[in-house]
Amino acid sequence: MPTRRCARRYATCGSIFDPARLERELKALEKQLEDPALWSNPAASQPLMRERKRLETLLANDAELVRRSGDVEAYFELAREGAEEIVPELERELEGLREFSEMLEARTMLAGETDPLNAIVTVHPGAGGTESQDWAEMLMRMYLRWAEQQGFKTEINDLQAGDEAGIKSATFTIQGEFAFGMLAGESGVHRLVRISPFDSAKRRHTSFASVYVSPEIDDSIEVNIRSEDLRVDTYRSGGKGGQHVNTTDSAVRMTHLPTGIVVTCQNERSQIKNREKAMKMLRSRLYEYEMEKKRAAIKQVEDAKLEINFGSQIRSYVLQPYRIAKDHRTKVEVGDVDKVLDGYLEPFLRGFLLMKRRGTAAVADGGDDEMELG
Repeated sequence: MPTRRCARRYATCGSIFDPARLERELKALEKQLEDPALWSNPAASQPLMRERKRLETLLANDAELVRRSGDVEAYFELAREGAEEIVPELERELEGLREFSEMLEARTMLAGETDPLNAIVTVHPGAGGTESQDWAEMLMRMYLRWAEQQGFKTEINDLQAGDEAGIKSATFTIQGEFAFGMLAGESGVHRLVRISPFDSAKRRHTSFASVYVSPEIDDSIEVNIRSEDLRVDTYRSGGKGGQHVNTTDSAVRMTHLPTGIVVTCQNERSQIKNREKAMKMLRSRLYEYEMEKKRAAIKQVEDAKLEINFGSQIRSYVLQPYRIAKDHRTKVEVGDVDKVLDGYLEPFLRGFLLMKRRGTAAVADGGDDEMELG
């Protein structure tokens, strides 16, 4: 049975948030936001709104941590008095507390300027036709399910269906606090090994798909785009047929000529709204492009279009002959691959943040730092 010491260790974690100080800062911020003149200046109001959301989230996390640790402490008291039947419930509470505290630990590692922002995620299948297109759709669903579990909102910006199954490409926005910071490490090539549902001979196939994550840049971060560097094309949006057919050229494709970055948006029926969303996506892509050049440790945006094959994957999802999901950078492994494909990404996200904090490019195979999480 777990020792009572565990509960006490978790119970003291709440003190690191210093709720009294956070409440004072929140009250002071609320007074600033009461100024009517502030709301006519988005560049000034948006950072304050983000800070208010951050403080509210920290206070909510502190209250939740205190509640969970109090519940565990109560279970320990009952167990100490001889109520052995509550041990399974105590173990479940401890596991939930462990996962919650690890999530809070991961949040402390998100200190970058763009970490608190929404994330724009783009998924492309590799070579392989229907197999890879189906895998790309599975990845899209995985991230959408993760966002749903986090309580985040999602919006599909552009979606091109595959010829038989899956998708040819997809771009969607995940709206939530620290969405980009949590997902930034997901950029790269993802590999799937399984018995193909599209192969009548039931042979094992390997499929690849690429994921690219960029922050959704708001008006508080300036990104200048010259009109002469921009080409805008309009075309008729794809549809399901019947009443869904779009009879106007409302879809928008923007090409930034100096960098070759292309974004498309066809989610809205209005061309004006599609233009606005495409411009926001382009600003986000350009910002991340420039940041990647400065960091130098990360490849430039166009490298996200590198050949999708064996030599470039960041993670493998193996369904046959054994079942495991493994990150090749951090060596984090999860045996329940179905759970991962249903949105359970926390071990991988936390593993990447820990690796990033250590300042290492990768964890050596077979070393003491190898992490195996189920």
